[in-house]
Amino acid sequence: MTDTSLRRGPLAVLLTGTFLIVLDFFVVNVALPSVQRDLHAGNTALEWLVAGYGLTFGGLLLVASRVADRWGRRRVFLLGVALFVASSAACGFAPDTTTLVLARLVQGAAAAAVGPTVLALIGDVYAGPQRVRALGAYATVMGVAAASGQLVGGLLIHLDLAGTGWRAIFLVNVPIGLVALAAAPRFLPDTRVPGAPRVDVVEASLVVASLTALVLPLVEGQRQGWPLWTWASLAGAALLAELAWLRGRALRRRGTRPLLDPAALGARPVRAGLVGQALLFTGMASYFLVLALYLQDGRGLGPLASGAVFTIVAAAYMVGTAEAGALVGRYGARAAITGGAATFGIGHLLLLAAVEHVGVGGSVAWLAPGLAVAGLGMGVALAALVGTVMGSVAVEHAGTVSGTASTVQQVGNALGVALVGIVFFGRVDAGMVDAFGASLVYLSVTTAAVALAAAFLPGRPRSRQSGTVPSSSSAAA
Repeated sequence: MTDTSLRRGPLAVLLTGTFLIVLDFFVVNVALPSVQRDLHAGNTALEWLVAGYGLTFGGLLLVASRVADRWGRRRVFLLGVALFVASSAACGFAPDTTTLVLARLVQGAAAAAVGPTVLALIGDVYAGPQRVRALGAYATVMGVAAASGQLVGGLLIHLDLAGTGWRAIFLVNVPIGLVALAAAPRFLPDTRVPGAPRVDVVEASLVVASLTALVLPLVEGQRQGWPLWTWASLAGAALLAELAWLRGRALRRRGTRPLLDPAALGARPVRAGLVGQALLFTGMASYFLVLALYLQDGRGLGPLASGAVFTIVAAAYMVGTAEAGALVGRYGARAAITGGAATFGIGHLLLLAAVEHVGVGGSVAWLAPGLAVAGLGMGVALAALVGTVMGSVAVEHAGTVSGTASTVQQVGNALGVALVGIVFFGRVDAGMVDAFGASLVYLSVTTAAVALAAAFLPGRPRSRQSGTVPSSSSAAA
């Protein structure tokens, strides 16, 4: 076997895992109307199908990253993929909404075991220019999975394989996951971090509890009329986060590395890049959700036609990732990410103008400019942010930072869905155009926040290669 095949083999396995866990966050969007009709699900249940996955995904990522450092990254990757396959089957055969939501929560937990190990194993397998190209491929696959999720889901629902309808979007994970399980032992090293500390149960519990206390009232509050417990939960989230931080400080004084290690997050590009990723993902997940609802419930498009519209976003995203490396190398991370975020926001405004003009009728072509511009900006911003964060990390901190990066991404997804749900479902009685328009205004604010976070990133290109992001074409080389 040649060295080239050895290098492509690990990347193929790792990117398969990445594609599955990212796709499954977004693929469900196009199936929501079908699930609602088939299982008689309410609006809150629909939000939980999306946000619940992101909640367990993000809440357990840091714990999974630490466990992988101690037990072996390949072992945890295999465990995560196996659990993902099992929970996907449970989703596909769910007889009611409660079972489906619970299975989605388990899916998110499984994804938490896969996500950080992928980035850490990329750092283990690849070095120098190959590592940069592998990170570029990772960013490309992650975005394509997000942008193409609706098309993949729409196609599967349209084909109605063996009469499975929307269930096929979950069942298709089973054979793909089994292939990854079979290939992983051959291609992936079972690396561990010597002396990696144990997971502190108290700290981990506080981290998970704080995230749950934050997302739960945002998803349930509007349906229940914002009772007292929702506000108490939001206040409790801040208190629990502070307690988690204090526990981490106590662990550091004892000589134990906490889940959020200041040494790993010490570089300013890492901290600012993580904030930017959290804000960007807050806007990405919610964008795909409300767009899918507008296209299907508002314009009456079927799952396949709705998914086809998303290819405009996916194609533009590919162009954005292809150009991100050159933009960072020429203008610096700050300018590239600011420009990407601004372009993403302009796309929202163009789409808002089109929707105000055509309402829920007229040609879909009116939507194309806004969708394309948004996809382009999304691709540039995401690829540049991922490359900036992981390119600024020392090898010994790759696992911690990859887990932290994946955590902020998924927490951003869950928060974004919860927040846009407040905006969208709070205005939907006034009409789909009003609800979708208000959501686009909110999303424009999130992109502005990404640009603000980028102000703390390097303003000039750095000389060392690891600070750049490759184009998607070089990543595939």
